[in-house]
Amino acid sequence: MYTTLTTLINHLDSSAISKTNVIRWGSPVPAFGNLANAQVATLGLNPSNREFVDESGEELQGPARRFHTLRSLGLNSWSEVDARHLNIMLEACHQYFLGNPYDRWFRKLDYVVAGTQASYYDATACHLDLIPYATACKWTELTWQQRSSLLTIAGDTLALLLRDSPVHTLILNGNAVIQQFQDIANVKLEKEEMPTWSLPRQTKPHVTGIAYRGVVDTLSGISLGHGILVLGYNHNLQSSFGVTTAVVNAIRDWIAQETRQ
Repeated sequence: MYTTLTTLINHLDSSAISKTNVIRWGSPVPAFGNLANAQVATLGLNPSNREFVDESGEELQGPARRFHTLRSLGLNSWSEVDARHLNIMLEACHQYFLGNPYDRWFRKLDYVVAGTQASYYDATACHLDLIPYATACKWTELTWQQRSSLLTIAGDTLALLLRDSPVHTLILNGNAVIQQFQDIANVKLEKEEMPTWSLPRQTKPHVTGIAYRGVVDTLSGISLGHGILVLGYNHNLQSSFGVTTAVVNAIRDWIAQETRQ
């Protein structure tokens, strides 16, 4: 992960990144938790801006800080980074769930992950993103050109991280993640409608629950060296309207069943 982080940092001062709405003063986030120990990883689109700023948009500092920034490292630019800085940034990743994790987002996902007998909070699970750069707005609010640029710059990061990890199960949180993953992996995951995952709507048709499953051993043209079970669900647990406790429990039970087989 050391080499991958170095590459990601080198991109931060590039002209290509400057046009993508990336929070350039914030460090890249290759992993939330210690990837070297994780058996299970969840996958999102990219880190939230709330990993770096509070509700007012001010940089998190002191005990509230989650990841390092130019300010916290005492740097004027990323070109000044040395081995000591890299180790400090990686340590922040490893210790993320022991500090001030964004529990409003991660607790619900950890509950689902627990079906695999793993957890973020005991370092047997970690979280990864397709793009390891936080942006000032949500991924879906970026232009097509901005998303395309970020995928060109860092689209192989996930493969490089998984290749060098013990992760055997990857859980995809939400339809946007699933579709983007399939594009990057050049794979079509198996789909199955799940009646117990349906989200009711009063004036519109119910939102159908869909499960996705597959095994990948190559990603972005990079051999992973081992097969990884990929499980996904179309509802984003943190933002899909009307995701009930019953639906979350049903998704957790399905993940538990699939990982036992």
